Amino acid sequence: MKVAGITAEYNPFHKGHRYQIEETRKQTDCDIVMAVMSGNWVQRGEPAVIDKFTRAEYAVRSGADIVIELPFIFAVQAASGFARGAATLMKLAEADWISFGSECGNLENLLEISEAPVNPDHLHQSMDKGMSFPRAYSLLTTEMRPNDILAVSYLKEIRGTDIKPVVIQRTTNYLDDELHEVSSALAIRTALKNGADIGDTTGMKQILYGHELNYIDKYYGYLRTFLLTSDPEVLAGTFLFSEGIENHLIKNAKQCSTWDEFLDSCVNYRYTASRIRRCCVHAMCQVSKKQKNSLPPLDTLRVLAFNDAGRRWLREKRDSGIRFANRFADVPYPYRKMEYRASLLYVSQLNEEERRRILSREIAGAQYIK
Repeated sequence: MKVAGITAEYNPFHKGHRYQIEETRKQTDCDIVMAVMSGNWVQRGEPAVIDKFTRAEYAVRSGADIVIELPFIFAVQAASGFARGAATLMKLAEADWISFGSECGNLENLLEISEAPVNPDHLHQSMDKGMSFPRAYSLLTTEMRPNDILAVSYLKEIRGTDIKPVVIQRTTNYLDDELHEVSSALAIRTALKNGADIGDTTGMKQILYGHELNYIDKYYGYLRTFLLTSDPEVLAGTFLFSEGIENHLIKNAKQCSTWDEFLDSCVNYRYTASRIRRCCVHAMCQVSKKQKNSLPPLDTLRVLAFNDAGRRWLREKRDSGIRFANRFADVPYPYRKMEYRASLLYVSQLNEEERRRILSREIAGAQYIK
């Protein structure tokens, strides 16, 4: 069975995501669409508005055949780390294609950029300093959008493999926070938070209205206390912390009473908002550099949800020796421990009913979706 992999967050699932799945099937004629999806925490360094199990189930009901979880340690990283984790899972799954959205939609340009000896996380800075790339971008500026930076990261990770790239032109602007007929996930989240009607922008509307939604500002009380009561030397050992960022965070935590004020004060020429958020999430989860560096190689695919086609593929691939975790207990212990801690943090600001539901799902098996 031929497999096309899509890395996604579905935070929440919207029309653009459905279009990508449909277009991926059309371009590849694959048997299986496998979504590698972030869990309860996403790349921006925020909690997903709704838990991973609800998002995985909806993704399968909306066209994916199987959803594999991207472990927390990779999901909450900049483009290169995020793409490395996703590509590793696709290699383990023996995927035939990797499909990704792109603002420029030009695979030739993206491939040329991916061959340059530079970290995709720092493309903006490299171009600002005068580094040029062959036909690097049609705008000939530093205006590389988030999905193009991720695309370059994916292309670097699959180089030398048999995985073929499939570029899907984005139909929305990732950073557009205004609602349109085809709206970005950011626009939908912003509208939900502001209590605005999201219309028919997502088929998850009733699901979203029926659950308590989650946002990063809920965690500021805990984050602020944690920063102000922690030893700076200990904080310095947190994963993603460098350049004395712990002192910067502590200083602003002392002065700022709200999350928005804290984030605005922390962002400067050295630290982006995304980097600040990711550092704060890893601090709250108490993930140390030592813990991250001691993780064994990623060798297991944790299944969150699947349909009949996904079930047939799982049976076929089990015979080939691929390791699957259909139960939480099958996830290798170091990753399982980190994942459960991330889930404990995620549910800590939700009501007790949601807390119990999500933690119960965490230790249950994968969902079969008829």
